Amino acid sequence: MEKVSKIKKIAAVALAAVMTMGAFAGCTGGKKEADDGKIHISVSPWPAKEGKDLDRANEDKAKFEADNPDIEVTGDSWKFDIQSFYPKAEAGMLPTVFTLHLTEIKKLSDGGYYKDWTKSLKAHDMYDKFSDTAMSLVKNDKGEMIGWPWQLYMMGIAINVDMFEAAGLMEADGTPKQPKDWNELAEFAVKIKNATGKSGFSLPTSNNEGGWLFTNIAWSFGTKFMEKGSDGKWKATFNTPETAEALQYIKDLKWKYHVLPESTITTQKEVNQNLATGNTAMALASDGVRGSVVSYGMEPRSLGMIAIPAGPKKRVALLGGSVFVAANNATDEQVDACVRWYMRAYNPFVNDTVKEQKLKSIQAELDANKVVGIDTMSVWSEGSDVIKLQKELNEEYKNININHVRLYNEAQTNGSVEVQSEEPVCAQDLYGILDNCIQNVLTNEDADCAALLEKANSDFQSNFLNNITY
Repeated sequence: MEKVSKIKKIAAVALAAVMTMGAFAGCTGGKKEADDGKIHISVSPWPAKEGKDLDRANEDKAKFEADNPDIEVTGDSWKFDIQSFYPKAEAGMLPTVFTLHLTEIKKLSDGGYYKDWTKSLKAHDMYDKFSDTAMSLVKNDKGEMIGWPWQLYMMGIAINVDMFEAAGLMEADGTPKQPKDWNELAEFAVKIKNATGKSGFSLPTSNNEGGWLFTNIAWSFGTKFMEKGSDGKWKATFNTPETAEALQYIKDLKWKYHVLPESTITTQKEVNQNLATGNTAMALASDGVRGSVVSYGMEPRSLGMIAIPAGPKKRVALLGGSVFVAANNATDEQVDACVRWYMRAYNPFVNDTVKEQKLKSIQAELDANKVVGIDTMSVWSEGSDVIKLQKELNEEYKNININHVRLYNEAQTNGSVEVQSEEPVCAQDLYGILDNCIQNVLTNEDADCAALLEKANSDFQSNFLNNITY
């Protein structure tokens, strides 16, 4: 993670270029002025290409503006990325509202690049409808609501149903067998390898993706990656026997069980492709995997989901998601207009508009041949009408045997799996360092897990945690 001061310096260098672009493109930020008496908001990300997604967005815009004649919506195809964000923010050229992953919330909070949602959400009787889990992820130390949580996910295990069937790991009703712990998952993987000749399990090892997913396993072995001292400084704490045991587990998948793919350097995209094409049977994934595997020709009936197994210390899954963020130069009126815009689809109350948006979303997934029937973790408090509606629609429009994903669906609400958000600071830097550890144990049968982690812990401390200035 970069220092805030360094980020601002980089932003200043890029500022002139961004302002030059603005001279040609026009400012779409929160302070856009107009003399038509309307509240103008720019919404990101907006579909950029001609097609069904853009058609749906324009239809929503037309209907919304007809129902809300005091608001004009402009689509902005910019998508959040850290390189372009800071120059746009410094230039006051951010869209009025944009979407980003939860991992970036702290950076925005520290830099003050947000507008508090609290007042507007309370005005629309929505503030107290969010779940405690969702609110804990988006509120800062001042009690401000940095972002509006709109999507949450819990990590589980995606499976290739056909390969599970070949290995005798499916119940008669179509429910996959659930490995109770990581050791039993390895045993499942061996059975699959013996039955199909293909890898039983796959884990990415590059692009920070391997380290990101490895944290799920390490947490379950008892790892604490970092701690914040009373002096406010962060200390790396993963040079422990627990983390070494977790890394040894990855090593054993390669050298003891022989259930990983032959390729050592793999990406999440390649893992999803192998899952879809019958070259691997299991992979850590969230419900979003249904959108990834379809591009490789996987039929809905062949994708299943089970809950994450337990480790020696606990059964824990990563909790992630996305939020809507209002630019820091948005007016109160614009933030209120953004709430009204998003309430069409993201609403704890059930009305005709919400039903219409939910049906549109499901139809879009059916059109794309994605799995319909996997539950998503709701941002709303348990008992909200919209949760019941989503479950009813999933049941009505499902295109799979629902038992293929039942164990994952149930784990989201039955309390059998603890959830944990990503590491609080320098997460991406940590993932990159862990990638290197994973690659080492997969390429060297004699690799010393404890020694690798001792060096990784030291490097993470000196190169990243020591440089934090907030």
